[in-house]
Amino acid sequence: MTDIPGLLVSAPASGTGKTTVMLGLLRALAEDGMAVQPFKSGPDYIDPAFHRAASGRASFNIDTWAMGGQLLGAIAARATGADICIAEGSMGLYDGVATRGQSGFGSSAETAAHMGWPVILVVDVSGQAQSAAAAALGFQAYNPDLPFAGVILNRVASPRHERLVRLGMDKAGLTVLGALPRRGDLALPERHLGLIQAVEHPDLEAAIAGYAAFLREHVDLAAIRAAARGASGRQSAAPLQEPPAQSIALAQDAAFSFTYPHLVEGWRAAGAEVLPFSPLADEAPDRDADLVWLPGGYPELHAGRIAGAEKFRAGLHAHAQTRPVHGECGGYMVLGAGLIDKDGQRHEMTGLLGLVTSYEKRKFHLGYRQARLLADLPGHSAGSRLRGHEFHYSTILEQPDDALAEVADADGNPVPETGSRRGRVTGTFFHLITAEEPA
Repeated sequence: MTDIPGLLVSAPASGTGKTTVMLGLLRALAEDGMAVQPFKSGPDYIDPAFHRAASGRASFNIDTWAMGGQLLGAIAARATGADICIAEGSMGLYDGVATRGQSGFGSSAETAAHMGWPVILVVDVSGQAQSAAAAALGFQAYNPDLPFAGVILNRVASPRHERLVRLGMDKAGLTVLGALPRRGDLALPERHLGLIQAVEHPDLEAAIAGYAAFLREHVDLAAIRAAARGASGRQSAAPLQEPPAQSIALAQDAAFSFTYPHLVEGWRAAGAEVLPFSPLADEAPDRDADLVWLPGGYPELHAGRIAGAEKFRAGLHAHAQTRPVHGECGGYMVLGAGLIDKDGQRHEMTGLLGLVTSYEKRKFHLGYRQARLLADLPGHSAGSRLRGHEFHYSTILEQPDDALAEVADADGNPVPETGSRRGRVTGTFFHLITAEEPA
């Protein structure tokens, strides 16, 4: 296959403005007539939807800890037909876990190196001038083999400030691809899991158009396009994901939206029928579906509506009598007996499992998960080893059903969120990314 050039947008740390740069760059290049393929490095459920809105193409996660070579190659092949790939990093450029996963440690630098994409480092220069160059030079020198396109300066206070920062970058031999003035109106709205969902943004199209205009004014798009590179032999014809059933009723609305794009796209590519429905609209899953799948999301924000969705509840119970139902994180909570919101009010959930969770006293759960199934999960048999990611603030009050899996963090330390099973109903707190590939 012909190599498609690409770049990875990263930063020294979270909160530097790389998502704003990413969305503006995607839209600006698309406005210039380019077919732009977005990617997200790491296990993020929210950013890909923003990428799709900005570029017009579905965005896919690339995750060296969770994914083996076959899946990485299949995801790289999603760029077929694009003119350029733009990937967004997670956290800081070199941040990953301590224990190697299927292909690496999960850092954005690994993604860039694997794909041969030069790095654009977004540097927040507020509160410093020439010193910003020392930090940026350290990121370049930390791994001399990593391709490095240059830096975009963010939150520049004044023309004088920009001149001083550029002097430092010139001295360090770093290419400045743009300088973005400080603007408080460019931040995307956030909540406890990070950004709000793309479907919840009050005027996403206007926001993205504004980011693109801002970047067009302050960055060198021609230099960015010229810096793009690609590696050979990274794409493969391997399937993205085998479907867990032939027809899958998939909950999709503001309360159930966290599915990895490669999973659903893989199901469709393999010939499975995906049948969306909305629990918030009190819709029952399709009666003819072989499987009901409830993704994660924000059920705690809609617990009252979910508790009152009688058609949804009845349809789910009817399905579970003869066919499997699976829930992930928020979907798992909804399969449980009750959910207590941040104000201490209990909302009755569907009761297909005995799980009771609470947001009254928030507890942060974040990280990769590796699991060995103790029973069958739709699409995976008992004994299978899975890779996933957990990210939520809920606390388990009751988890009375049989454990679904032995679950550990990235370093192999056991975690108590084992998932549950009762009859044909299963649930996990981790979001499934993939099964482990054979060694």
